[in-house]
Amino acid sequence: MIFNKSSILSILSCVLIYSSVQAAPKLPGNLEWITNDSDEVFASPKAVKGGKLHSFLLSFPLTLRYVGPDSNGSFRSAILGNKMALVASHPNTSGLFPSLATHWAYSDDNTTMYFKLNPDARWSDGKPVTPDDYVFTLEFMRSKEIIAPWYNTYYSDEIGEVVIYDDYTISVSSSKPRPRNELPSHVALNPTPRHFYKDLTGFVKKYNWSIAPNTGPYQISEIKKGKSITFSRKKDWWAKDLRYYKNRFNVDKIKTTVIRDINLAWEHFKKGKLDIFGLTLPLYWHEKATGEIFDKGYVKKLWFYNDAPQYAYGIWLNQDNPILKDRDVRLGIAYSLNMEKVNQEVLRGDYVRKNNYSSGFGDFTDLSIKARPFDLQKADEHFTKAGWSERGGDGIRIKGNERLSFTVTYGSDLVTSRLVVLKEEYKRAGLELVLRKMDGAASFKSALEKKHDIWWGALGGGDFPQYWGTLHSKNAHKAQTNNLTNTDDAQMDRLIEAFRSAMTTTERTDLAKKIQNLIHYQSAWIPTLETPYGRVGYWRWVQLPDVPGTRIGGPATSAFDFSSSFSTSDGGLFWIDKDIKKETLAAKKKGKSFPVVNVVDTTFKVAD
Repeated sequence: MIFNKSSILSILSCVLIYSSVQAAPKLPGNLEWITNDSDEVFASPKAVKGGKLHSFLLSFPLTLRYVGPDSNGSFRSAILGNKMALVASHPNTSGLFPSLATHWAYSDDNTTMYFKLNPDARWSDGKPVTPDDYVFTLEFMRSKEIIAPWYNTYYSDEIGEVVIYDDYTISVSSSKPRPRNELPSHVALNPTPRHFYKDLTGFVKKYNWSIAPNTGPYQISEIKKGKSITFSRKKDWWAKDLRYYKNRFNVDKIKTTVIRDINLAWEHFKKGKLDIFGLTLPLYWHEKATGEIFDKGYVKKLWFYNDAPQYAYGIWLNQDNPILKDRDVRLGIAYSLNMEKVNQEVLRGDYVRKNNYSSGFGDFTDLSIKARPFDLQKADEHFTKAGWSERGGDGIRIKGNERLSFTVTYGSDLVTSRLVVLKEEYKRAGLELVLRKMDGAASFKSALEKKHDIWWGALGGGDFPQYWGTLHSKNAHKAQTNNLTNTDDAQMDRLIEAFRSAMTTTERTDLAKKIQNLIHYQSAWIPTLETPYGRVGYWRWVQLPDVPGTRIGGPATSAFDFSSSFSTSDGGLFWIDKDIKKETLAAKKKGKSFPVVNVVDTTFKVAD
């Protein structure tokens, strides 16, 4: 038999087609597809579109990237809040509901979730969201070009693969089995637009100020470097009529202006130049939130109790400092921390002493762990044991030519009054605190680069406790990781690795409690205070739903979802009534009053 060139190519073509067909993955036949169109709708049907929200930032972001150097600042939440995941978590029931996917299913071994993509899903540049955008998420997050070690490791070690079955069906696998209620938090990925990130070479510099397409309700429409960033609502947003997104994200524009002094921002708010202002701080709720605009009902006050995981608020001791490497020094610092005096003298007793690194996580939280009390005798015992028994002429402990002195780095004027009290209390214990105030972004950058002795602040987020990024040795002794204490401990590593690998909720809760006890034992992170509520003031033209908040999210005054991938979707519940705004401003000119509104909402308050 004789074959010419044409017939050989034809045969090869048939073989390739056959191979392709044979290689195409097939969905398991026993999948049970799930959706959710029965949970309560938490947005108000009374909401109307339009208007402009005026908000503020204390510092301008260092980048618009959400990964890589300098990306982990406060503005990042606004960027991530416009990135949708495959499914979202209901802010009151914690059940899943459709987001970029319409349906989902689980593998029998709890390693994989299958998703049917919404064919209407679009990027902000109009291009469709494709299965390949999820494949690219793994390529993107694993790339060394993004200079994000935590993401490189997480997406390599914890996520298996993305499999494409057809134009609208994919699966995402975990590298190990997980409890079914936790699996979505690992595999319900955000897509990443391959058509935008065409070349990741030199990613950090190339995309530092690039406005990437997103899938959410808003897109950055204007940047004035160092001054303001404005978001505009997508009038044709693909998800605007979906059950759990309808009547949300109502304002047309959100202008965020940099106001570096919180006191100046407060003056802007009182003049109506800012629409909403956080009043959780007692100074604002009790003292500043008084006067004509409140007495005449122009501004409303809301105290809203929630039931949510708490951030890890505390002081973070850098164990790469040779003095802080000594556990007895760290224990001395813990026993010298007079948070009760700060709470009573500065915060009017409104706050609650935080006891545990992982508070608010239900069964995952070990309620038996209690923060070390203020006890100068025990502090002295530990400092003496560490060799700091002598004091200099100014009362500060000395060892040879060294003084027991540390710089505490922090990022807000609001914290200064607390630290001033603590500075004096620490002096009684023979320890000197040098206060180092920076703007928020610079303060956190200093901690990320491990240039701190002590950092005052909080890390956290998510529906389940997270430990690997902040406490595993792989993230110690290097810049741009969240291991701010430089914890490098073999026992901690083993527990964290077992926690990440555990297959049942019982195992994970047990391991989480062991980790929390080890955190408490090591005392490199020392808890400060927390609040199981949010307090806000808002001009009366800002309208809220009948229940003015959600169980997880708190007051309904957030412009965006708080999201990093799969997370609780609760943003954009308020709206602006332009007629009420005109009425209020006219009444203010004439001195006319409205009823005073001061609401304390306990819908989701946890019983004492």
